[in-house]
Amino acid sequence: MPELSTVHLGQFTDEHANEIAGELEKVGIVWWYKQPGYFSRIWERGTRLFVDADRLEEAREIAGRVLAKDPGPITGPEGSGSTPR
Repeated sequence: MPELSTVHLGQFTDEHANEIAGELEKVGIVWWYKQPGYFSRIWERGTRLFVDADRLEEAREIAGRVLAKDPGPITGPEGSGSTPR
């Protein structure tokens, strides 16, 4: 089985994360997510997405297209800016 390394794509609203995940699946990019736990929801917002490191640039383009339609309150990596790094 080949090794897979993932990298942080960004922190997004739950709605954006779902839409981005759907687009990532359409093009076959491996991804996973992390949502804050019960207590950390107090200081941490949104869903963090992680993607296959070898396809990061493609994933950034996809996330940028989704965010361009509706930026929302949390955008891009670390919740800053309007597009992924």
